[in-house]
Amino acid sequence: MNSVIQTIENKELVSAPFFLRGEVLHGTDVIQTSRDLGVTFATPRIPFDRAVPPRTEVPPLLNVPLDEIIDFLVETGQRLIATDNDHMQECIERMCRTHILPRAVVENTARHAAAYLDKKVLRAEVEQNFPDPRALDEWVPKEDFTGRRSFVRAFAPRLIHVLPGNSPGVAVKSVAQGSMVKAINLFKMSSADPFTMVAILRTMADIDPNHPIVRSMSAVYWRGGDDATERVLYRPQYFDKIVAWGGGDAINNVIKYLGPGFQLVSFDPKTSISFVGREALVDDETVDRVADLCSADVMTLNQEACVASRFQFVEGSEADVDRFCERLHHHVARRAAESGDVRPLDRDMREAVEMMILMDDEYGVWGRTDGKGLVIRSDEPVDFHPINKTANVVRVDSLDEAVKWINVATQTVGFYPFDRMADYRDRLAAGGAQRVVHLGEAGPSTIGNPHDAMYPLHRFVHWMAHEDGKAPG
Repeated sequence: MNSVIQTIENKELVSAPFFLRGEVLHGTDVIQTSRDLGVTFATPRIPFDRAVPPRTEVPPLLNVPLDEIIDFLVETGQRLIATDNDHMQECIERMCRTHILPRAVVENTARHAAAYLDKKVLRAEVEQNFPDPRALDEWVPKEDFTGRRSFVRAFAPRLIHVLPGNSPGVAVKSVAQGSMVKAINLFKMSSADPFTMVAILRTMADIDPNHPIVRSMSAVYWRGGDDATERVLYRPQYFDKIVAWGGGDAINNVIKYLGPGFQLVSFDPKTSISFVGREALVDDETVDRVADLCSADVMTLNQEACVASRFQFVEGSEADVDRFCERLHHHVARRAAESGDVRPLDRDMREAVEMMILMDDEYGVWGRTDGKGLVIRSDEPVDFHPINKTANVVRVDSLDEAVKWINVATQTVGFYPFDRMADYRDRLAAGGAQRVVHLGEAGPSTIGNPHDAMYPLHRFVHWMAHEDGKAPG
């Protein structure tokens, strides 16, 4: 082993290689720090000339049939979960050093993410995003009512993907989506997970190092907000759009570079909630069953995902809602124990909760601030972001009152009873919510449905029209 890398390992540093259109770049030139745990890791320097293809280059995937692309993605999915895939095994080992999620969750997430690379799933995704998927493969002829003829194509874009740190599965989905729109892709990995994307791409390269998908993909890391890097890459001379996931700082870093010809497709920070009607409180058995459903939404991806419920609006008297809180805490604590991840709440949250415990005439608190599960009952949402297995139950006399708390940052609303969802969906949408589901089903999503109130693949592509004049006669 190289002595420099050996020295780094002795100092408990891990290395994160880059992937540049089929080539793996190792190096320990830059020492980085992970966002969540403060763990250091080493990366190469970014070779900009290799990471940014010139505009004169026709995208490698442009004339590869979509069916062939999907077949390659399916084969990749099978290889990702193979027991002899050293790239993924090494990725998980390194990731457990830098990621906030426990090993069991990391392993399960990686395994489940590969299920997205299924032929039926990928085909449904395309068909829901494009009224005529032929536009991805060819110039589709059209003629308007005046007789003007044209051809339209969903042309291969040039995309920078700013990946999130809270969901390793987004890497798999981003590779698939970038492939299906035939993009030239540059992935900015997160400090919490500078490994998964490269492991996926190396798996692809093992299947076929010269495949056009492999030659369309690069993955690197830099610290978000690093102006020396971003002022080079975030330019319309090189890329069409930034596909950005992440918190407010990540999005704000991008916005300042936007301008004509350089657009943002943002999966920005979202908060998900639950609506629980008084029907849930009719008897102890129903209370327990519905509280268990609610706990499943709270604990989605260990409450690190945007779809994880943080605020639960429960309709009923204080005494009935407190019965619900007790059972919700029981089930959250059970799921927390099963996760194997115990981290005390951060100092600011601990202090806020301890103050609420003293104000027991205004708040109810079940559990402690030890990261083993906590439920807070209040009459209005708390002014901090519930995380780390923390649920804020807001008591309301009617779910009508809860609608005022919906805004454009509300992603998913888990709802019970199911037969009242249709009565509220228009008001939820008017407030800004993007998805309403059965309580307990926040995690899975209907294949091909909009994400964050849009059809992403339709937004990714560069729509090009070739107008061919008026038809003779």
